[in-house]
Amino acid sequence: MTRATNGSSVTTCSRRRDADLLLLVNFVVFQVAWFSSVLGAAEQLPWLGPVAVLIALTLHLRAARKPFEEILLVLSCALIGAGFDSFLVAAGWVTYESGLFSNYLAPYWIITMWMLFATTLNVSMRWLRGRPKLAALFGFYGGPTTYLAGQALGGIVLSNQVAALVALAIGWAVIMPILMWLSENMDGMPGERRKWIAEPRQ
Repeated sequence: MTRATNGSSVTTCSRRRDADLLLLVNFVVFQVAWFSSVLGAAEQLPWLGPVAVLIALTLHLRAARKPFEEILLVLSCALIGAGFDSFLVAAGWVTYESGLFSNYLAPYWIITMWMLFATTLNVSMRWLRGRPKLAALFGFYGGPTTYLAGQALGGIVLSNQVAALVALAIGWAVIMPILMWLSENMDGMPGERRKWIAEPRQ
């Protein structure tokens, strides 16, 4: 009995370490790719971000239990983000200095940033799952804050700052709960790690 208990304890600790490592890698890789995207766009190197995102996606999918589910989540996030950011561009509230397909569409590096964000939904952003109100609140404040940071780094310009910030706050407050719902239905991360936060301790 003691051996079985000790073995179970070791396995649990090992899984916890794996989960913590996954969380840390996910957070760090996201930050590196995010800054690469924004600073690359600011320096007229819009391709830099998508290259960094491609590396991040490769690492993410290698860690996934069901890569296809994660790919579906990434593509869903990209479609939602492309539509939302293209709306902001077409309205004239947000402009970009590089990487534009057209004056009415979001630049490709912003779309790949939405794909990057999708890699966090089942890992470092997992704590928002099952909490739609908190997710909406997070989006309401986090969305505008992120774009202001992008403007400060020179990657984007809020042409009409008031309108842009209002649209970003409302848009992200609506989008964030949707993304978390999608993440619950397209969770392809390793089985044991899927439960490391959701399962109550016994």
